[in-house]
Amino acid sequence: MLQTIEHRIATELGVKPAQVIATVQLLEEGATVPFIARYRKEITGELDDIQLRLLEERLTYLRELEERRATVLASIEEQGKLTAELKAGIDGAETKQRLEDLYLPYKSKRRTKAQIAREAGLEPLADALLGDATLVPEIEAAKYVRTDIEPPEQCVQDVKVALDGARQILMERFSEDARLLDGLRHYLSDNALIVSRVAEGKETEGAKFRDWFDFREPIKSAPSHRVLAMLRGRNEEILRLALKTEPELEEPPRASPCEAMIAGHFGIADKGRPADKWLLDSARSAWMVKLSLHLKLELMNQMRERAEEEAIRVFARNLHDLLLAAPAGPRITIGLDPGIRTGVKVAVIDKTGKLVDTSTIYPHEPRRDWEGALATIRQLAQKHGAELIAIGNGTASRETDKLAADLIKRHPELTLAKVVVSEAGASVYSASELASKEFPDIDVSLRGAVSIARRLQDPLAELVKIDPKSIGVGQYQHDVNQGKLAKSLGAVIEDCVNSVGVDVNTASVPLLTRISGLTPTLAGNIVSYRDQHGAFKSRKQLLLVPRLGDKTFELAAGFLRINNSDNPLDASAVHPEAYPVVERILADIRKGIREVIGDSKAVRALKPEKYTDDKFGLPTVQDILKELEKPGRDPRPEFKAATFREGVENLKDLEPGMMLEGSVTNVTNFGAFVDIGVHQDGLVHISALANKFVKDPHSIVKAGDVVKVKVLEVDIARKRIALTMRLSDEVTARIDGTIAHRVGKASRPKPDAVQQSGAMAAAFAKLNQS
Repeated sequence: MLQTIEHRIATELGVKPAQVIATVQLLEEGATVPFIARYRKEITGELDDIQLRLLEERLTYLRELEERRATVLASIEEQGKLTAELKAGIDGAETKQRLEDLYLPYKSKRRTKAQIAREAGLEPLADALLGDATLVPEIEAAKYVRTDIEPPEQCVQDVKVALDGARQILMERFSEDARLLDGLRHYLSDNALIVSRVAEGKETEGAKFRDWFDFREPIKSAPSHRVLAMLRGRNEEILRLALKTEPELEEPPRASPCEAMIAGHFGIADKGRPADKWLLDSARSAWMVKLSLHLKLELMNQMRERAEEEAIRVFARNLHDLLLAAPAGPRITIGLDPGIRTGVKVAVIDKTGKLVDTSTIYPHEPRRDWEGALATIRQLAQKHGAELIAIGNGTASRETDKLAADLIKRHPELTLAKVVVSEAGASVYSASELASKEFPDIDVSLRGAVSIARRLQDPLAELVKIDPKSIGVGQYQHDVNQGKLAKSLGAVIEDCVNSVGVDVNTASVPLLTRISGLTPTLAGNIVSYRDQHGAFKSRKQLLLVPRLGDKTFELAAGFLRINNSDNPLDASAVHPEAYPVVERILADIRKGIREVIGDSKAVRALKPEKYTDDKFGLPTVQDILKELEKPGRDPRPEFKAATFREGVENLKDLEPGMMLEGSVTNVTNFGAFVDIGVHQDGLVHISALANKFVKDPHSIVKAGDVVKVKVLEVDIARKRIALTMRLSDEVTARIDGTIAHRVGKASRPKPDAVQQSGAMAAAFAKLNQS
């Protein structure tokens, strides 16, 4: 069956079976996805990390399906009920759900009413009435009345008992028909509505869920954020949710179309025959008692799972963008963690991220020691040669930003630059066990300043230390399946870290743990070896680390960088196994490695086809030449920071029509949130992202982007800001719902501007739930 699995995956991914077969073998040998994607391109036919992740996921699912299929076949065969037709159906089942539907009639279950009726000999009665509706149910049932047999529970006391037993048999038969179940599922998937009502007496308590107090929507089109919001409302006992079809919602309610589907499937119809009404009632009972609750619960779960998968996908994509945000690089940085009464915590880190100095200043209330604070930062900057000031974007951020601006203005000779950075998760890191081990003698609040400075230097290296759920780029992250979320986010972090690579002589244990092939134990061993023996001088030296064997070296070495090594290739992404290829190139052109590396003109003149062999094909040689041209190249963009407008520091400073620059903090399915420096992110609704139809906000912006926006509306009471990136739009300005003034020449707002306004209000309502 493994070959069948591989061919099926190949079809789903649109690749050749040979690519899948080769990849499966590599995975079984212990290779990681980043290693396969980067260093085994010839073997896999250049499958990328996204394709490899999907392949790995589908391989697990299909292998579990095959194991279950074997179990089901064995069980039915043991019962002596495995027919050729049934076996063909089971062999052809492509999903776990379809397989379980086929197995349902043969699955061992508790003793049901239908089973009791069969033991009482009533199955022939059920068959007779279903097969011939001209029979009179009461007359036919009288033939099965038995009151004097043993055991007593098999007695049939009267006609009513006989007919009830026959109905139970038919209801179970109807509810276990795989083809019927499949049809009912498809119908409900296409036609069912999710209906939300407020629980009695919960109107005031559940005000934040008021958008769903009386709401209905087709389940096939309900977006992820809306489904998760309603589910949260149900979990908090504010909302009552149900799946209904349109006829069931009419006044008075009509019978569900599913009842007619059940009857039609078994040839039941009202033709005026004696048994027709009894059979129709049996079909109705099967739906009401057996199928309705089961199928609707199943569909509700499927809807929840789809919503969770979409929420996880959005979270993963935002995390990917945030981790690969542009780093400021190895520059001495002063981190400021703003505070009012407790003071602004100051931490200075060197080019490698090492903490070299700390202080606390009190420029704000109640001390207002502005001059003393300026003097302290100036002295620290001069002492350590600082180049950057990183300012956390929390409480007192803009006030502290003013302090840094004043310093830069007064002392241009320091050549300092200031940047406001997100401090989301910094407090989580500060109180973590990892931070305690790293800085056992440093106050928790000062650790936050260190984290702020480091995330400006290298956001990837710092953010891997923090639980992704604390970084603030997800929706409903505590409501989704935590196992799936952790797996997805773990894969994102692994792919990001390995795409960039790490300096093995400065990397922390959490960062090294994300490297292909390294476990937390091995990462700890690397750091311990580094602490005991000094910086690594070459990649080969890694083999001296306890428990780091040849296989681990193979998986990890290409992603570990060693600067200042005798071999410049140790600082590149060229894998040590491919060094002979470089040596062959150098011998051919008769130059040394230091003459060639970084020489774009010389490298571009080389023909990669000339240096391929049986082991290293064209993709690998092309990658090697790219590395020789730009050794250790960073895939992340060039560093750029948003410049917040002077004088705009809180919601009251905003005016509709105002043009601002900001940084994208979060991207959702309904728009993007932008930090414009007022301690409250504004929303650019999906309809206001571009002058064209936008299906996916991620196609326009990503977390970390610096964007220009225009203020549409400001709701101070509810702390809401509506923004647009369609800068040419005419804006009908509103502050707290009151028209303030009009921007632009038109005397009336465009129709779509009004629609945007309403859509944004709805989007903010959704945000309240996240």
